[in-house]
Amino acid sequence: MTDKTQDAFEPVDTPTPRRKPKPEVTTIGGKPMKPSTLMMGHGYDPMLSEGSLKAPIFLTSTFAFENSAAGKRHFEGITGKRPGGAEGLVYSRFNGPNQEILEDRLAIWDGAEDALCFSSGMTAICVLMLAACNAGDVIVHSGPLYAASEGFVAKVMAKFGVTYIDFPAGATREELDVVMKKAKAQAEAQGGEVPLIYLESPANPTNALVDVEAVKEARDAHFDPDRCPIAIDNTFLGPLWSRPLDHGADLVVYSLTKYVGGHSDLVAGSVSGSKRWIDAIRALRNTMGGIADPNTAWMLLRSLETVELRMQRAGENAEKVCAFLKDHPKVERLGYLGFIEDERQQDIYNRHCKGAGSTFSLFVKGGEAEAFRFLDSMKIAKLAVSLGGTETLASLPAAMTHLSVPDERKAQLGITDNLVRVSIGIEDPDDLIADFAQALDQV
Repeated sequence: MTDKTQDAFEPVDTPTPRRKPKPEVTTIGGKPMKPSTLMMGHGYDPMLSEGSLKAPIFLTSTFAFENSAAGKRHFEGITGKRPGGAEGLVYSRFNGPNQEILEDRLAIWDGAEDALCFSSGMTAICVLMLAACNAGDVIVHSGPLYAASEGFVAKVMAKFGVTYIDFPAGATREELDVVMKKAKAQAEAQGGEVPLIYLESPANPTNALVDVEAVKEARDAHFDPDRCPIAIDNTFLGPLWSRPLDHGADLVVYSLTKYVGGHSDLVAGSVSGSKRWIDAIRALRNTMGGIADPNTAWMLLRSLETVELRMQRAGENAEKVCAFLKDHPKVERLGYLGFIEDERQQDIYNRHCKGAGSTFSLFVKGGEAEAFRFLDSMKIAKLAVSLGGTETLASLPAAMTHLSVPDERKAQLGITDNLVRVSIGIEDPDDLIADFAQALDQV
């Protein structure tokens, strides 16, 4: 019954209960939800942000602690005095709401325990390598790698006394055994060890595949798996068409700029994998910085909601375009995973890949002049580096992304003057075929 003596507009002193996160729902009917479903809300409770359906962009440099003891505990985790890392938000060089939600969702796609986001794919790669290596160590890596990755190993890591040994992408177990023995002997001679095996599959720009299972077997035979993780750049096929952690890799690297971002409007990178390896990389990221900014992380959350749809459409388009290009008289050959001619590569594809992707190599008959003529004649496809966007992109690696690679090395890796790298987008496939047809007519 209402107290008649109380003014109707007088506030009632009723404490508002503090909101707590809702329990995370990851299964329905006893079955795990698919990644495409979890992308719509995993890691975020609208009730903690005024009911906002989508996570706000948290543009703040620092975060207020609940009390002094909480602040101390967070920094004990950040600095490594206590295992487990920070238990809350501390400072935007370390973590933030948008970045943490993003990292949770990235880990889902790869089936990983944890993930970290970075300001670019190369930042992710550089911090990973620096966290793994000490002076005198030897990195074993597949070839080719993206030119900047290969350059960082050969030029920058060399300044810190780290050397490398590489092997061709399609190497067999027997060939890998030879490489591992050589790397071990080199590391012992330098007073170091082999702390990292770094792969890129498919390789940029040849689309050559690495047998991750064979690499794991060779690693396990020659090195301590607890001291030598296998990391792989999965940008060309991930996260939809390949899950390297299922085949023996310990860490997966992405340029999120590509398929995950997928709209050619941001630059970012990530590393995902076992928490024990991720924690070591996180410690160096905390010191150096390089975390993705809140706005970029928010845009990636948006992109993850449609990554499956975009990649499926682009993959279907690529299959149709390559079917047209396969027997074209102006095309020397295609480096497309849907039309593999090498038996060894096909075997790797069958075991490791769930789809052929939408990025491939088109070898135009002739040389640089013919390739330039083809590229300059395209009407729909954009002449630009990068890949995995909604639009079709084409470039000439030997003259652009891999220009800094020595000519001898390019010849060894098959990066020729007539190799055009193509990334098919989500346009109408008939329009794309018409565009490739008219451009090839100009060659």
